[in-house]
Amino acid sequence: MSTEKRDFSKAAATWDEEPRRVKLAADVAKAIKDEIRLTPAMDVLDFGCGTGLLSLSLQPFVRSVTGVDSAQGMIDVLKAKAEAGGLKNVKAVRADLDKGDVLRGSYGLVTSSMTLHHIRDVGQLLGKLYGVTAPGGYLAIADLDPDGGRFHENSAGVFHDGFDRSEMRKTFADAGFTDIRDRTAAATAKPAPGGGTMEFSIFLMTGRKIES
Repeated sequence: MSTEKRDFSKAAATWDEEPRRVKLAADVAKAIKDEIRLTPAMDVLDFGCGTGLLSLSLQPFVRSVTGVDSAQGMIDVLKAKAEAGGLKNVKAVRADLDKGDVLRGSYGLVTSSMTLHHIRDVGQLLGKLYGVTAPGGYLAIADLDPDGGRFHENSAGVFHDGFDRSEMRKTFADAGFTDIRDRTAAATAKPAPGGGTMEFSIFLMTGRKIES
């Protein structure tokens, strides 16, 4: 693991060319829809949205989706997709919490997929996500089960080699969420260094903010 940051802006232009990433986002979106009833009155915040693969998978089922990412290149790609598709209910916002930017608004669903392992202090982030979750709303996090550090060829900006689900459940609870559930959302395969492939499992964990 490394404290260096990966340049996701530079990677944005070709990000969607990897079929594995597209399928993973679709699988996570399906798992979210299986766990949480999406409605036309629901506003969604997708934190660490990247090029919007998950954001745009949820967009048809909700009132609005706001994608937030710290990489301007990713935000530019999502904006271009939304404009090309005439999607008036999709916003893309650059925000770098490490540099003091803050999350604003109130959302019936807050999502984040494959982002938490790039976050040094996960508990602190979940507290911030709790703050923008509407009363009665949901948090849905997808990330790696413990991977032994094998998922990333380049460990720049990777602070966690996956997450133990029981520990993540506690982090959810400490942030204030209740009705916490987890399931396996997807499996993804990557080439192994010595040939063949390695398979990794991705969990989805959901929690709810109590209605006040």
